[in-house]
Amino acid sequence: MFPRSYNSIYKAIKESFNTNSQEMNKKEEEEKEKEEPNNLIRVVSELIDQPQQRPFYLFAIDTTPHPRPYARTLAKRGYIYQPNTIIGNKPINIGHFYSVLSILPEKETDRNATWAIPLSGERVSLDKSGVEVGSEQISSVMCDSSLPWHEKLCVLVADSAYSQRSFLFDQSKHKNLVVIARVRSNRIFYQSPPVYESNKKRGCPPKYGERFNLVDVETWHEPDETTLIQQTTHKGRLLNITILAWHQMLMRGTKDQKMYRHPFTLLRIHVTDDSGNSVWKPMWLIVMGNQREQISPTVAYQSFRQRFDIEHMFRFSKQRLLMTEFQTPDVEHEENWIRLVMLSYIQLWAAKELASHLPRPWERPKEQSNDKIVTPSVVQRDFQRIISLIGTPTRSPKTRGNSIGRVQGQVQT
Repeated sequence: MFPRSYNSIYKAIKESFNTNSQEMNKKEEEEKEKEEPNNLIRVVSELIDQPQQRPFYLFAIDTTPHPRPYARTLAKRGYIYQPNTIIGNKPINIGHFYSVLSILPEKETDRNATWAIPLSGERVSLDKSGVEVGSEQISSVMCDSSLPWHEKLCVLVADSAYSQRSFLFDQSKHKNLVVIARVRSNRIFYQSPPVYESNKKRGCPPKYGERFNLVDVETWHEPDETTLIQQTTHKGRLLNITILAWHQMLMRGTKDQKMYRHPFTLLRIHVTDDSGNSVWKPMWLIVMGNQREQISPTVAYQSFRQRFDIEHMFRFSKQRLLMTEFQTPDVEHEENWIRLVMLSYIQLWAAKELASHLPRPWERPKEQSNDKIVTPSVVQRDFQRIISLIGTPTRSPKTRGNSIGRVQGQVQT
């Protein structure tokens, strides 16, 4: 459908991503970024409907490894984390890390297809961490006034790596953002100090109250809120979920990062079966933000459960969209390939309403109106027909003809 040479295709790719930054001065780049926000994120935001069931936009952020152990000439490689199935081996590899910020669309039921629409994908350099790059991505998205979620309630869900003090302090600057992050079960937090109206003593008032150790049950005080809900799995198993909430909790800060000014809500989620046995290890979550009171414990738990959709997006991108299969010795080409994979996933999301269910010979046919079948793999299966109907806006290439070659007897100097 696109009979072009490799050079012309990649020239178009470089122009679309504005990767010719070496020719421009840094001042011109900064002025251009201030005048023109990220057009790619703005186009993607037009594909996201405004949430109706929940009063906020839901975002998720995580890092994914790009192993390149045999690319000896590839610059800026480093040690990255990669799970290993062999017992005793260290879960490390050599390559690059990429931080991806995604928006999680609203679901009608828990059994809908899992989608995580990527908004930004940046490589994590050796002098930075994935948390620092993720903080910059969130700031660029939240500060863009042209996006539909500007100054509206937004919720960010993240794993335990993003529950550190530096990340939470940076995100507390956004007044419309609430962060729901998982914390390790060995963390130590503090209660808010009691307020004494009479018999004031000299000196600075206490900033932290009594110690709250997640491991030691004796240090826990009575929860401010207790929620009991039930959930049925896909196989019909009934689960009982107990959510304990402690409000106005604090974590230790530093001289520059005064965390006592940013209290949060601490949640403990315990899932049991009908017999009362624990199904999983109890999970701890923190809910931090100026508008955290608008997020109930049940909504916070359900929002964090949807965070795992970004893991499905990573797996689909690597298995079906060849995210980590592009071999190149140029870092710039690798970054562009990651962006191309993100765009291809976004195209599948945009075409999900046009896709038809094409079951394999061994699959059971389903109705066309079933939302569960509109998965990324189903849309990709029918994408050849969709893109054939759309066509291409470019003209057909003209043949140059065959060269006459050298004249007989011609000698090259």
